[in-house]
Amino acid sequence: MSYIDGFVIAVPHANRNKFIEHARTFDPIFLEYGATRVLECWGDDVPEGKLTDFHRAVQAQPDESVVFSWIEWPDKATRDAGMEKIMHDPRMPAASDMPFDGKRMIFGGFMPVVNLPA
Repeated sequence: MSYIDGFVIAVPHANRNKFIEHARTFDPIFLEYGATRVLECWGDDVPEGKLTDFHRAVQAQPDESVVFSWIEWPDKATRDAGMEKIMHDPRMPAASDMPFDGKRMIFGGFMPVVNLPA
């Protein structure tokens, strides 16, 4: 079964194009190492909650948008092997020049439990 890496970050509105360029540069590396799909989604309808919400989760400031991203892998073994290779890829140090504060990123690996095809 597939495996998903999920990410939520806060990106300054002013860095939207820089973020897209960063993603277009580095996301293909995940595909090279076995990912089947990478999505980067700019917040469009992200309400503020009474107790919790995406904004609070990443300490988004008023001048920032919430970005929700995920990487789909065929399975966890492919993900683990791919991520190991990505960590040693000579192109990756340049990815640390991120157009957002990586310290506020939340992320995790997820095992799908329901998968309804279109």
